Amino acid sequence: MTEEAKSREPQTHPAVSVVGPGDGETIVLGTTRMRVLEDGSHTGHRLAIAESVLAPHTQGPPQHRHARHDEGFYILSGTVRFTVGDEDYDAASGTLVMVPPGTPHTFANLTDQPAVMLSTFTPDLYVQYFRELQEELAGGRPLTQQANIDAMSRYATEPATDLA
Repeated sequence: MTEEAKSREPQTHPAVSVVGPGDGETIVLGTTRMRVLEDGSHTGHRLAIAESVLAPHTQGPPQHRHARHDEGFYILSGTVRFTVGDEDYDAASGTLVMVPPGTPHTFANLTDQPAVMLSTFTPDLYVQYFRELQEELAGGRPLTQQANIDAMSRYATEPATDLA
């Protein structure tokens, strides 16, 4: 069989995505550096994965709820404080935190050491939100509360204002 004929045959296995240690898209949001390992383009938009490094004393986003996606956080190093409703959880290295749709949550690194976490988004909807925030912050512009709320709303997310 010729190479041309082989290339026209239907593939029996999906393409594999491999992202090496220095690869992936980098998104910088203030003191947080996010590396997008999978943006959903290789998973039929069912799953996205990102690695985030939170600098010491990094406050996270305002407490918020996602209407359409689950969010998972696996702590690779350091300790991350998760606030879920009015409960605080200190998640050390090796801890998994799963947040289902509708659950108010936020996180922060309150320690003197960086914290690294792996995040999952199912489906992949929320990766574009982080890209949009980075664009908003480009050129040193501050992120206003209203701009953040507007961006959240485009990705089925809203602030948990009842907990403010």
